[in-house]
Amino acid sequence: MNLFDYPSLWRCLADLGLTNWQDTLEPLVRGRLSDDGHGDFARWRAALEQLRAEPGTEGSRRDLLASLSPWRKGPFELDGITIDSEWRSNLKWDRLKDAIEPLDGRAVLDVGCGNGYYAVQMSNAGARAVIGVDPTILYVMQFLAVAHFLRPNDVFALPLRLDELPQNVRKFDTAFSMGVLYHQRAPIDHLQQLKSMLRQGGQLVLETIYVPGEESYACTPPERYARMRNVWLLPTVAELATWLARTGFVDINVVDKSRTTTFEQRSTEWMSFESLREALKPDDPERTIEGWPAPRRVIVVANAP
Repeated sequence: MNLFDYPSLWRCLADLGLTNWQDTLEPLVRGRLSDDGHGDFARWRAALEQLRAEPGTEGSRRDLLASLSPWRKGPFELDGITIDSEWRSNLKWDRLKDAIEPLDGRAVLDVGCGNGYYAVQMSNAGARAVIGVDPTILYVMQFLAVAHFLRPNDVFALPLRLDELPQNVRKFDTAFSMGVLYHQRAPIDHLQQLKSMLRQGGQLVLETIYVPGEESYACTPPERYARMRNVWLLPTVAELATWLARTGFVDINVVDKSRTTTFEQRSTEWMSFESLREALKPDDPERTIEGWPAPRRVIVVANAP
């Protein structure tokens, strides 16, 4: 049984004018989707193969999906099984779906795609193709499990980072980067790489954590932010707009600002570890446990020149 549908991926990339990507991506994807890619890969692969092999009972299917926990993004309805993920990602999608350029017929790059929740929504909204990248192998395996049930057309999640893709291709109509920028040591480089993927006039949809303030500045947590280790720079909205403008993006617009709540992000049986509640001060939920402003997220759209 083939774990990954490589022929469909290469055909899709050829349709997008990216035939030359195969030589670069194939050894990377094959290497990571192998027993050498992660210590738990054999277990995840066995669960996926069992899901694909035979219908089984609802209970057995549920157990197999649960063995791919933790599920961070969702929710999913898969053949009568509700995956109640840590994030109610549908709330974020509702905040942005009507504020972006319509996706009908567009080629989309989804950076930090996770298990493909948003990629599936993009496909449902009419996207011609969605190429997702995320370096976390478990999330890619979750996407393959989801795709077994939902069978989205020309939607892929690749176990890669953005900087591993060939640069300066200018082929995508829309690029999403949601919940990624604050994990980048060099956020300007990330924005430049996104711009290099977009055709002239293509749209960037960027969602990230910001800190309150009217002036242009960014903060670097010395150790952790909301218990996350890999948070590097938290800009004000004004500073984020400056980064985008200095990178060359135009038509920069803030379409949503929201406070992340424990209704939207929380522990569930599908993600049983500590979540946002434990990252906030018990006596002051306006602050993280480290004393930083509690997470606020902004969605910005901008166009490539």
